[in-house]
Amino acid sequence: MFAGGEKVVLRLKNFSIDFLRHASTLISFGEKKIYIDPWKLPLNPPKADLILVTHEHYDHCDQKAINAISQSGTIIVTNQSCASKLGGKIKTLRVGETINLSGVEIFGVAAYNVEKKFHPKGLVIGFVLDFNGERVYHAGDTDFIPEMNYLKDITVALLPIGGTYTMNEKEAAQAANAFLPKMVVPMHFNIVEGTSADPDKFASLVSKKVKVKILCR
Repeated sequence: MFAGGEKVVLRLKNFSIDFLRHASTLISFGEKKIYIDPWKLPLNPPKADLILVTHEHYDHCDQKAINAISQSGTIIVTNQSCASKLGGKIKTLRVGETINLSGVEIFGVAAYNVEKKFHPKGLVIGFVLDFNGERVYHAGDTDFIPEMNYLKDITVALLPIGGTYTMNEKEAAQAANAFLPKMVVPMHFNIVEGTSADPDKFASLVSKKVKVKILCR
């Protein structure tokens, strides 16, 4: 299964987001390149300053992809569960902790399934990245969990909508409506079997207070 169509780069004041499909995301912050869950990569991808990995599943933690974008100074940020699966310069982060690297404040947030078996507590970590006051939330593989109600001042939220392993369109919209980011980007759909979803359906369920940015289909 593959999501086709044109991709759009989201450009904001302090950073830009190139959504590479599934959960793979490239954020440019000045000259810094920050990847989250690199698995789907473009041809000749730019080298990474930081790589953030939410958990150890193959479609999020791909050592081959990480090697392709790594250079001598690349730092990988992940949780303790995933750190042992990876090589390279690794910084571990726990839920509730903050680390500052390359001028970016990175805060670890909870991510887990409520009634599904795929992502128990402790397997996944989500991230909030602060770019000089503009904040990006990458939810990782998660359901709509109570901790999301405490998210504040999120500029862009990347939320999974594919169902089966994560939230579906309705649940992801409920999450967005709970913490009201300025913008929300649907992710984790129409690539892996079991993640078929309609981003337009998701958009129709999101509060008018939130801008929905569909960066690929």
